[in-house]
Amino acid sequence: SVNLGLDPRKPNQSIKGVARLPNGTGKKVRVCVFATGQDAEAALAAGADVVGAEDLLLKIQGGFMAFDTVIATPELMSTVGKIGKVLGPRGLMPNPKMGTVTKEVARAVKAAKEGAVQFKVEKKGIVHAGIGKVSFSEEALLENIRSFMVALLDAKPEGLKGKYLRNASISSTMGP
Repeated sequence: SVNLGLDPRKPNQSIKGVARLPNGTGKKVRVCVFATGQDAEAALAAGADVVGAEDLLLKIQGGFMAFDTVIATPELMSTVGKIGKVLGPRGLMPNPKMGTVTKEVARAVKAAKEGAVQFKVEKKGIVHAGIGKVSFSEEALLENIRSFMVALLDAKPEGLKGKYLRNASISSTMGP
């Protein structure tokens, strides 16, 4: 977790983004893609677990939630908007800023499968993100930390005065 010198209640100081981790997160990510035609074929070829459009919309409305990330093409965002009340509270709603609304569906699926971690600042100006597993080597963890911190520094708001990074700490999720 990283403590930032931000006040997220101010609209220009609320940050969110995606960090591409070179060694992944250590988790198997299940990807759902809203696409049709060639985009759907490209998503399946890239390794998407669930691909569809209207049929997928009906499945999700029926309670199907066997995925961790949702990617959509811009044309189908009106369709995805219909299930915003289902996806939104779970943090799964596709967003262009996070790279989950894109024409390059195959690239987005590969990035999600390789270990792209999304981050968002909390109420108190803290950012939490999983950057690896305890079983990773020290070098792999260091590379992941470096790429996460670079992504966090790139997301710095321009009009911010004062210290941006206050402190950073690393801890295991279920450790002592």
